[in-house]
Parts: sequence; C-alpha cells; structure tokens
Amino acid sequence: MSTNIVSKLTLVLAFLTLLYSCGDAEKKEVKKEKPVRIETFKLEKTELSTALNLPGELIALQQVDLYAKVSSFVKSLKVDMGSEVSKGQLLMTLEAPEMISQLAAAKSRLKSLEATYTASKATYNRLYETSKTPGTISTNDLDLAIAKRNSDFAQLEAAEAAYKEIVTMQNYLEIRAPFSGIISARNVNLGAYVGPSGKGSELPLFTLQDQKNLRLVVSIPEAYTGYLKQGDQMSFTVKSLPSEDFKAKVKRLSGALDLRLRAERVEMDVPNATKKLLPGMVAEVNIPIPAHGSSFVIPKKAILDTSEGIYILKVVNGKVVKVAIKKGRETDNKLEIFGELAVGDEIITSPSEEMHEGQEIKI
Repeated sequence: MSTNIVSKLTLVLAFLTLLYSCGDAEKKEVKKEKPVRIETFKLEKTELSTALNLPGELIALQQVDLYAKVSSFVKSLKVDMGSEVSKGQLLMTLEAPEMISQLAAAKSRLKSLEATYTASKATYNRLYETSKTPGTISTNDLDLAIAKRNSDFAQLEAAEAAYKEIVTMQNYLEIRAPFSGIISARNVNLGAYVGPSGKGSELPLFTLQDQKNLRLVVSIPEAYTGYLKQGDQMSFTVKSLPSEDFKAKVKRLSGALDLRLRAERVEMDVPNATKKLLPGMVAEVNIPIPAHGSSFVIPKKAILDTSEGIYILKVVNGKVVKVAIKKGRETDNKLEIFGELAVGDEIITSPSEEMHEGQEIKI
C-alpha cells in the first residue's frame, strides 16, 4: 500500500516538473520574440556640396629642349643656367668649317650657271629675231636653242635651291630662343662637339621654360569627372609656402580617361609673375564639387557594410527590410546613396549585422 502511494507521488512530481519546464520555455520564447526598440530617421533629399583634395603637379606653360641641327662645335655661349631670355635672343653660336667651303662651292656653281643661262637665253633671242625673216633660220635650229635655254634655266634653279639649302643650314649655327623664358639647364661647354649624331646629341644644349606662366595638372577620378567644367575655380597650396593659398581656374579638360589611372587629366593656368612657384612643385589641390540637384544623403553610421554588399535597413510595417545601395559622394560624416528608396522611408540610424530581414522593430 505504501509503495503505490510513493509511485503515484513520483508520477505527480514528474508531471508538475514537465509542466513547469514547458511554461518556462514558452516564457523564454515570448521574451525572445519581443520587438526591439531602435532609433530611426526619415529619409529626405538634399543638396550635397563637397570638396575633393588631390595632389597636382606644376609644370611650365611652355618648355623646350634645344638641340643642334648640324654637326658642329660650340663657338660661343651667350647665356647660362638661370638666364632670363626673350624671344629670338641669341643663345649660342656654333661653327662648322666644312660648311664654309660648301657654301663657296655652291655660290661658284650658281654664278657659273647664271652665266650659261644668260648666254643660251641671248642666243635664243637672236635666233628668234632672225627667224622672223623667212628662210634665214631653220625650225630645227630654233627648237634646239629653246631646249638649250630651258635646260640651262632648270640647272640654274637647282643651283639656287642648293645654295639656299646651305645658307639655311648655316643659319642653324645660331641657336635662338623660340619664346621668352628662363634657361633651366645647360649641358655643353665651349669647344664641345654637338650635332644630330654622336656624343653631343645625348643631352639637349639648353632647356628653356616659360616660368611666368605655369600649368597645374591634376588627375580627376572617374567618379568626379562629371562635376567639373571649364572655368571652375579652385585653390591649392605648396609645401614650400604652406601659409599661402593660390587660385587657379580650369582651362583644359582632356575629355578622356587615362587607361591606367582611370582618371581625367585637367589643366589650369597659373600666373606666376613673382616666380614664387617653380615648375615641378607638387601642389595640394582643393577642388569644390558643387551639388547638381538633390539626392538622398544619410549619416555614414547608417550604412551596413557586409561581405555580401552595402545595405541600409529600413522599417516597413514594423519589420526590418534590407535595401542594397550604391555610394555616391561623401563628406566627413555624410554620404550620398542610390537605391530603391523613397522620401519619408524610416531608416535605422545605427544598424548591426545581428538585425535580420523581417525582424520586428519598435521605433
């Protein structure tokens, strides 16, 4: 009798324990599904104006390396490195002794052919005047005289061309400045051999730069090329003058992307009358990027960047919905985004990867 009572009590205790466990599990399940309280903001469109800081390079507006046209020797140097020269100024004279004899020979041949042509022309003229009297000069003799005159004239023209060619080559013995600027390099000395071939052609005689006007060259990344146009103004600084702010305007756009950098080359003209800036300097360029219409702009912390992609989380009917987006321009704490979005969408301010699609949210 006592054994039956103990068995019944044991069964009752086991049943009560099972009921308690089920109830506790149900409470935990209910607690787990309780909506999470979260902070959100309403999505709005606004205009985002940003600035882009990029490195640039200052180069001379005009730069040329001057070489010798003919084989010769340096006779005199009129300028040196750092000399300021004007357009057409004589920089150097060269000498080529063999050209003097070539010029004399060409001049002598020219005078000889001039005399020959004068004689043949006079002969033709006399025969022509005589032929006006019938029966005095045969047609064949007149034709031979014409042919001789024309042949001598052709040889005379060839001699004149040869003489002019040597005179032109002799003019190359004077090296003159093609534009006004500063000699930034000199690579020869008196008596040095120079020319189109040989040791003298390894380096240019002079390097001439226009340093009063510079070009500022910047490579604009592909994402920002659509925001710049000719005439836009920007500022820049250089390391040697960190306290000074210089201005420049966009003058030339290449209109194509560099295949290696995927960037567009943009050039700005920089007046440099004071010569504070030097060709070759690296500049830090501040490029304002104006707003072209309104777009969706959100705080950067509202972005969920995962291995699967970039998302934002919005709340629809109290549940989480993941929306894939693409980034646009950005500032220190704001970001322009594009995706399937609408004005007034409730966006979670600080999303986390623990939040999942369909999760209940309490705003």
